Amino acid sequence: MNPAEKIDYLNPDVPMELPWVDVPLVKATNESLKGYGKLVSDYEDYPIEIVRWPAKGWRPVDLDTGDEAGTVSGIFRCWWEGDVLYGENEAVEDEYILGWSKNLKDIDKLNSFDIDHSNVILWHANYHPDGGQLFYPLDDIPFVIPLALPGDDVKPSSFKAFYVERGGVYIHPNVWHEGVFPTTVAAEFYGEQGLVHARISCNIAKEFGVFLNIPLVKPIQK
Repeated sequence: MNPAEKIDYLNPDVPMELPWVDVPLVKATNESLKGYGKLVSDYEDYPIEIVRWPAKGWRPVDLDTGDEAGTVSGIFRCWWEGDVLYGENEAVEDEYILGWSKNLKDIDKLNSFDIDHSNVILWHANYHPDGGQLFYPLDDIPFVIPLALPGDDVKPSSFKAFYVERGGVYIHPNVWHEGVFPTTVAAEFYGEQGLVHARISCNIAKEFGVFLNIPLVKPIQK
C-alpha cells in the first residue's frame, strides 16, 4: 500500500492535456440515488450518518463509544473564474480547484462571460469513511454532483453525474464524490459532514491518465 500524499488542491499535479471520459448525466431521484444517497427537501436537522471508529484488533469498540464526534457545518461555495471552477468548504476550511472547462493548455483564467460552462472536467475524487455529507443550494438552483459507489477499486467508468433539479442531496459514507457543480456562474450551498473529516482520495488524472467530463446542461439520460 502506498503512503498517502499531501495534495495541493489549488495547484493540482496533472498534465496540461489528457483524454476525456464522458460521464453519463442522470436525473437525481430517490430511486436513481439508491446506494449513493437521498434527495433532501429540508436541510435543517437532517440526520448525518456517523460511522463508528473501527477496532484495530479482535476486541470490538464499545457500542456507546466511537461515534460521538458529531458533525461540522458551513457554506460550500463554488464559482467559475474563466475556465477554472473553484470550490471553498467553510466547514473544513479547505479551498480547491474542482476542475476546468477544457484542457489546461487551453484555459483562460480571467473572468469572461462568453466562456462555455456547459461541462467541467475533473482530475480528482474522494470519499469520507467517517460519515455522510449533505449539500443544499441556498439560492434554490439546479446543480450536478458526480458520484460513484463505495469501493477502493473505483474506475472512471464507475461514475455517474446526478442532476439535482430541486432541493439538496445527501450522500452516504464511503460514496465517491467531488463537491457540487453549479448550473450558474457561482453558487452557495449549506454543507454538513462528519467532524472527523477523514478523506480518501483518487487522483484520476494521475492514476488513469484521463479527466472525467461532467456535463452540466446537456440532455439527461432517464
